[in-house]
Formats: sequence, structure tokens, C-alpha cells
Amino acid sequence: MTQSPREFGSGPLSRGSAFIYTLMVTEAMLVLASLPGLVPMSFVVAAGANAGLVGLCAIPFGPALSAAIYALWHRSSDLTDLHPMRQFWRGYRLNLRDVLPVWLVGLVWLFMVVVTLGNFWAAGVPAWWAVILALVGVIAVLWLANALIITSLFSFRTVDAMRLAWELIPRRPLVTIGNLGVMLAAGVLGALVNELVVGLLASTFLMALLATSRPLIEFVAEEYTTG
Repeated sequence: MTQSPREFGSGPLSRGSAFIYTLMVTEAMLVLASLPGLVPMSFVVAAGANAGLVGLCAIPFGPALSAAIYALWHRSSDLTDLHPMRQFWRGYRLNLRDVLPVWLVGLVWLFMVVVTLGNFWAAGVPAWWAVILALVGVIAVLWLANALIITSLFSFRTVDAMRLAWELIPRRPLVTIGNLGVMLAAGVLGALVNELVVGLLASTFLMALLATSRPLIEFVAEEYTTG
């Protein structure tokens, strides 16, 4: 029996090229959509007193990250059918209204943690409170990661998306551990090299986040969606 000829764009080299191309285009669109926040943030000194300004500058990052998650999840492995730019802006348009309130809640949560830690010693509270605050910050980031995934790929009411993101932290522990590992890797890279490098590899980290969150995505699709 003779095998049917393989179609162009279906081989491993083509799939690898499609993957890299999608990452590169998505990264470029992510940076472009984040410019309204990146430009003013470059003029803000990274200090505790400026945490509010940094938070304001970070507002455009949420919709941009959501659009990138959407584009990466809906990417095609066919080299002849690649539209990452179109997918990015489609995700941006579809998710803007849903992701923005969730992102703002996450920023406020993290803002309170950062400001409290920045003025920790002046408050004169016991040292072990710093550990609790750091733990709250980690939980906030994990919750925000789940919320971004959910609001980027599904359509829920804001309050339902936020509640589900919280509930799935303990209900999907392997996903939580995997997401924490991705974020730790990004944090370590930023601390050892430069935050700019993390930004330039944002699409790669988001792809890793999607990989670790796949069981969560499948669970939400099976349990909370129809059709």
C-alpha cells in the first residue's frame, strides 16, 4: 500500500516554523498593545512611593496579555494557514470588556501588598507578617493567572470568572504548581538578567502557562460550557 503524499505545511519542520512564527508575531503585537503603558512606565522610578503610578501604567498590559493568550491558544500548526496577528486583535476586541475589570482587581490586590511590604518596617508590625503578605501576593498572582486564562478563552460574567479563578487554585493543584513554576522562572530570569528579557520572552512564558493550564481549560470547557 502506498502512502498518500504529505501535504505542504504538515511536516515537523513546517510545524516548528509555524510555532516560532506565531510566537514572534504574537510577541510583537503584545509589545505594540502594551506601549501605552510601557512608554510612561519607562519614566517612572521603581520605588515603593511610585507603586500607584506603576499600577496605572500596567493597566494596558491586561488586555494585551489576554489577546496574546487567545492568539496562542487558537494558533494553527499549518504553515499555510497562519494568522497570528488577526487572532491577536480579534482576541483583544473580544476580551477587552471581560478582562479589564478582572485585571484591575488583580492590580489593586497586588498594589496593596506591594505598598504594605514597602512600608513594612515603618509600621512596626511583627516580622512574620512579611511572610503572610508575601504569601498573599503569590496567591494574588496565581488567581490572576487563572482569571486571565478563563476570561481570555471563555465568556463568563465577571463575578463568575473571578470566583471560578479562585476556586480552581486548590481544585487543580498540579495546574497551580505548574503556573507557579512558570512565574518563578520568569521572576528568576528577570532578577538574574533583566526585566526587559522577560518582556521580550513574554509570549514564550504565556505559551508555557497555557501548557500547564491545559487541564484547567479542559475542565472549564467540560463542566461550565455547553455545545
